[in-house]
Amino acid sequence: MKYYLAIDIGASSGRHIIGYMDKDKLMTDEVYRFPNSVKLVDGHLIWDIEYIFNNVLIGIKEALKKYENIESMSIDTWGVDYVLMNQDKEIYPCYAYRDLRTKAIISKVHSLISFDRLYEITGTQFQEFNTIYQLYSDMYLGRLDNATSFLHIPEYLMYKLTGKMVHEYTNGSTTGLLDKDTNNYSNEIINKLGFNKNLFTILYKQGTLVGDFTNDIRKKVNGNIKVVLCSTHDTASAVEGMNIDFNIPYISSGTWSLLGIKTEKVINSEEAKRANYSNEYGSNYIRFQKNIMGLWIIQNLSREMNLDFSKMVELARESKYEEIYDVNDQVFLSSLKMKEEIINYFKVRNMIVPISDADVINSTFRSLAYSYKVAIDELEMVTKQSYDKIYIVGGGAKNIYLNQLTSFYTKRKVIALPIETTAIGNILSQMEGK
Repeated sequence: MKYYLAIDIGASSGRHIIGYMDKDKLMTDEVYRFPNSVKLVDGHLIWDIEYIFNNVLIGIKEALKKYENIESMSIDTWGVDYVLMNQDKEIYPCYAYRDLRTKAIISKVHSLISFDRLYEITGTQFQEFNTIYQLYSDMYLGRLDNATSFLHIPEYLMYKLTGKMVHEYTNGSTTGLLDKDTNNYSNEIINKLGFNKNLFTILYKQGTLVGDFTNDIRKKVNGNIKVVLCSTHDTASAVEGMNIDFNIPYISSGTWSLLGIKTEKVINSEEAKRANYSNEYGSNYIRFQKNIMGLWIIQNLSREMNLDFSKMVELARESKYEEIYDVNDQVFLSSLKMKEEIINYFKVRNMIVPISDADVINSTFRSLAYSYKVAIDELEMVTKQSYDKIYIVGGGAKNIYLNQLTSFYTKRKVIALPIETTAIGNILSQMEGK
């Protein structure tokens, strides 16, 4: 029997999952899990990348204890963020996408190349934390002066295991720098922004061999596993794991919600740009989707209120407060005082203010579901198609109350799939790459 290891790391947790086929059925076994979160250091939100990598090693060691011979492994994480490298040395810190450092330079970028032209080239939605803006901020502040490469988080983690730097396609498509016509980084964007061309190397697709563990890693984990590329952007792996047809809406529900469809071609029409939809890549298709608020607000409220998710749902169901707020408002992007921000949102607009924690939670669940309605209505407008159902995967797929609200507001059937769909996609891409 052949065993495959998927390491799926999100903004709130990481998971090591073994996958194998048993009588034509894919079986999974979670062998390790660890918490993850952004850290506030010197006024900036960063990732503790050393902590993440140490947990990657611990999980691999646990996997090899239970499964002596593992055919291959791969890593997926969120997109856009990266580690700057000077040869084999990290240039710290590793900034998190929720950090607000790019605000000051967005207008500078757009003065050199307009967003209209960026969207024409890339079909990538505007998000102030896209890699293009993060890299320009680094260049503006001199952080690129000694940088010889940048590695997206999964690429970096696999480099630490193998000593090989390999850039992957689906993560490249989250940067805002990928030319839809060449399927590689855009020379026009690189030239107009004054980036060092040597930072942008060839992008490889899932199934590509990265390499074996270095001797040092083999000693630390008591073994060796061949490392290959999956679709390293977690949403790309999630869609792989869903195995749904083209033009069927999905929501990948985690810290972020990604709502979209699989298409055969890039859609970068004026309507798509106005709706701020993005074209990102899968194994052999486009993911036409929109990045919108996910469980980030709920996760922060859980921490602030010291409540687990099941208790939050219980309180929400008891509340009669049904006011809606814009969960995609910029004030909620990076705040670590979420309850205060929500209450203030209602106050400054002279709206009915939530009184209890239950009211705040219920309003948040309803507002998330309503944001899905807005996004899918936009999707229908852009594609000129109608959709009668939505597939939901990820952590939010097991939240029955949120799924009920999503069905209520969108007036569409909601189909929840296994929450480890991302890991399943990671595993399947390894199997198919054999």
